[in-house]
Amino acid sequence: MFEVIPFKAEHLAAIKLQGLQAHLSNWVTLEQGRGLEEYPSYTALVDGKPIGAAGVLWMWRGRAQAWAFLSDTGPKNFIKGHRAVKRFLDGCYVQRMEMTCDCDFPQAHRWAKMLGFHMETERMPNYSPDGRDCSMYVRLR
Repeated sequence: MFEVIPFKAEHLAAIKLQGLQAHLSNWVTLEQGRGLEEYPSYTALVDGKPIGAAGVLWMWRGRAQAWAFLSDTGPKNFIKGHRAVKRFLDGCYVQRMEMTCDCDFPQAHRWAKMLGFHMETERMPNYSPDGRDCSMYVRLR
């Protein structure tokens, strides 16, 4: 059974991150996860087990940063998760919603576009904690 619940930092440790996000587990701490609990953030569960988490960080009034940590659970769960994230983002009334994608992660770029983002910056060198290049996507209202 698929369900969405409020995010808790402990969920991060239970999510086996998909291949091209796996390196992030070296950089995101439980303390940082607790910080994410203060913002609109949710966890997707399948049969009671966390398979993904997503939310937004409010940068300031009118600007927010979307984030997501996802496992590789297959198309059925991806579609359900995508719909939940899209509904959530559609309900976030912010002028500028940003998200970044690893330049070498084509599935992330595809998902950004499916969520209604467009590429603003093609390559930001050394953007990620381990020096990977990322692209900036935005949704403007």
